[in-house]
Parts: sequence; C-alpha cells; structure tokens
Amino acid sequence: MKAVEAIKKFYIQSTGYSYTNLGRMFLRLFVGIMLLQFGIRQIAHFYEMRDIFPAIWGMPSETSLILMTTIEVVCALFIMAGFLTRMMVIPPLVAMIVAEVYLLNHIDHAAYLLNWQQQGYLPIMFIGIFFFMLLTGPGKISVDYFLSLHFIHSSDSSESELEEV
Repeated sequence: MKAVEAIKKFYIQSTGYSYTNLGRMFLRLFVGIMLLQFGIRQIAHFYEMRDIFPAIWGMPSETSLILMTTIEVVCALFIMAGFLTRMMVIPPLVAMIVAEVYLLNHIDHAAYLLNWQQQGYLPIMFIGIFFFMLLTGPGKISVDYFLSLHFIHSSDSSESELEEV
C-alpha cells in the first residue's frame, strides 16, 4: 500500500510541476548552439563552400552562403540570449523552409523515400523548433523579459501585462 501511495505521489509531482521557463531557455540555448555550429563551420570552410553552396532566389552561390552564414551566426546569438527572440526566429525559419524546399526539389528520389539519416529531416526539425519558439516566446529567463520588466516599471505600469509570458 505504501508503494502505491509513493507511486501516486511521484506521478502527481512529475506531471503537476512545470519548468516552462527553464525549458524554453534550454531550447533557446540548444537550438542556438546547433545553428551557431553550422555558421561557424561555414565560416571556417568558406572558400571551399562558396562555389558549391546552392544559389537561391537568383543570388550567386557566394552571396547565398554569406546570407545564410550571417543568419545562422547573428540570429543564433540573439536567440541564445533571448533578445528580440520572436523577431530573430523568423530569418532562420524562412531559411530552413527554403533549404527544405531546395532539398526536396533536388534529391535523386522521391521525398517519401527519405530515411532518418538523410539531411532532409534537419531543416524540418529546425522549422518545428523555430515555429514553437515563435509561438511561445523566450520565457522569463531572457533579456526580452527583463527588458519588458524594465519598460513596465519605468512607465509605472502593472506587471499583469506580462502574466502570459
């Protein structure tokens, strides 16, 4: 009987407690580091990649690489800090949509034959994470939240405006 009660108590505690702000910070840091490492690799191998990187929207290959690298590095740093998060999620979200469309249009076989090891799944993963971050925002452990608090307190407003955060 004690074991059953202990299991019930553990179950209630594990389902009832939520660390959403900590979770959002972890997700921001995780996706930022993942995106940043792509950008750093592209900077390190720029001269090898500039001629083979896909040309998009009529831009030359080198310009596309510079644009993508800038998006990956700048937006990743802003996302990790939680500064202008919702705005900084949009460029990589669009870039990943473009990358996915490019991959699906330039692979040798049908999209439904992709397996988990092929690169077609990576942009989709990023798209899902960026969309989630666009919907949920940065959370309370972010520069955005602290700036919002500062603006609210400097205008003598109520913190109730941030209750949804």
